[in-house]
Amino acid sequence: LVCSYYTTRLYIGSPPQEFALIVDTGSTVTYVPCSNCEQCGKHQDPRFQPELSNTYQALKCNPGCNCDDDGKQCTYERRYAEQSSSSGVLAEDVISFGNESQLAPQRAVFGCENMETGDLYSQRADGIIGLGRGRLSIVDQLVEKSVISDSFSLCYGGMDVGGGAMVLGGISPPSDMVFTHSDPYRSPYYNIELKGLRVAGKPLKINPKVFDGRHGTVLDSGTTYAYLPEEAFIALKDSIMKEISVLRQIHGPDPNYNDICFSGAGRVVSELSKIFPTVDMVFGNGQSLTLSPENYLFRHTKVSGAYCFGIFQNGKDPTTLLGGIIVRNTLVTYDRENDKIGFWKTNCSELWKGLQVPGAPAPAPNTVHMNNSSNRSQNVPPVQPPNGLPTKHIPGEVRIAIITFDMLIVVNDTSTKPNLTEVADVIAHELEVDNLQVQMLNATPKGNEYQVKWALYPAASTEYISNSTAMSILLRLKEHRLQFPERYGNYQLVKWKVEPQRKLSWWQQHLVAVAIGILVTVVIGLSSLGVWLVWRRRQQTLGTYEPVGGIVPEQELQPL
Repeated sequence: LVCSYYTTRLYIGSPPQEFALIVDTGSTVTYVPCSNCEQCGKHQDPRFQPELSNTYQALKCNPGCNCDDDGKQCTYERRYAEQSSSSGVLAEDVISFGNESQLAPQRAVFGCENMETGDLYSQRADGIIGLGRGRLSIVDQLVEKSVISDSFSLCYGGMDVGGGAMVLGGISPPSDMVFTHSDPYRSPYYNIELKGLRVAGKPLKINPKVFDGRHGTVLDSGTTYAYLPEEAFIALKDSIMKEISVLRQIHGPDPNYNDICFSGAGRVVSELSKIFPTVDMVFGNGQSLTLSPENYLFRHTKVSGAYCFGIFQNGKDPTTLLGGIIVRNTLVTYDRENDKIGFWKTNCSELWKGLQVPGAPAPAPNTVHMNNSSNRSQNVPPVQPPNGLPTKHIPGEVRIAIITFDMLIVVNDTSTKPNLTEVADVIAHELEVDNLQVQMLNATPKGNEYQVKWALYPAASTEYISNSTAMSILLRLKEHRLQFPERYGNYQLVKWKVEPQRKLSWWQQHLVAVAIGILVTVVIGLSSLGVWLVWRRRQQTLGTYEPVGGIVPEQELQPL
């Protein structure tokens, strides 16, 4: 997950050139910036250089395509709702998804950009991989070659975590996957039959026809948020706000937008369901998909513990557009062969090979099984993380005891020695943890650079750091999301390490209980002995007497 969109790695050419592309089910063309592009922005990878590929071939002009001014090469042009656009020439080359993919390299048609505008120009990702319906779609091309069956699946990670998986080809769906019909003739997009909404189990009074306006209800992975027709949006917003009346409404992070935001919900995403209600999407067949708060909220970027609605009114457009936020932590299967789309709630981040604790137990087998019954079904394992995190994995049951990381801090003002206590507070704030959790272990100055080793411990209220929290922390560090004061310049993550909780022996786990048991036994024993000694002395006293005339020790009276 990068800048509110999800990317995958695609390799083009021989030898392969690497690109990070936005996964978009609403587009059909896959394109990357070409080396001769005169109006392309600066993206995270170098532009594609056709002259360096031994297998590159321009797509010659033919009756089935639009041609350039010289009538020699096929061209493409795409415009998007947010007013951005991409245009260029079409070419054919070998594509692949990396060494971990089971999908063999294939020749495919793609776009070589020579102009981009709007968000496409300024975004970090290199381009777009189109998974929509259309002959230029990567899915359609692979299906036509009988490389995969006519199906694919996407699984997007949760709030603040990212990651996920993409599978090209069929899978054996989980038994409790919820399906809805998808009419390929309804629109050029992936439609679903949405008929109603429920908030906290209570149906909203909305005419089902509201969700069938213009293009109907469209599922678009390339769109970040969700957009509803006016009637549905107002009903949903009012119903949710009634359920969270205890929260304080605040302004959104961007004054240019009238975001609906609330403070006081806390920073732990897993706790949001205790405050915000669930929302059910009811389909035409009566089945429903439950949305947790992370499926309709996004985190306020300026106020800690505050969240904003990620569902908006779609202007005057009657189309219902459901973006990636709706399917966070949901495996979505686009079964094009059977004209249906399936939804299954799961932890998508655990499908992503992102981190590993040395010596940790192997993860449990995944419940999503690849379909090997057909020789047409070849599937792609989870995509690699877009920003180069080490290809390691934290299994689901591992508890993190401590995270250590070495950070190289470059100080702009060489006359000022950095206040590392202040830096620790900044790190804690940016990672959204308590200040006491971040501790400096050592620091080595070298000119205007300081290599500092930090340790991050569990919060005082917990014994360990969860997998999702550890993954989120390391992603923020790796992707340089921490904002340091200007006088400190920038930083570089040198290395990091996660240490699992040590497995204690039986005696270590029960030491306190054993000690208390021994102490109680001793106290009871001593008390019993004391009672017995007192009783015995009293018996001896009562059983003795002095004979008449016997000598009695004189008792001296104390003067008044």
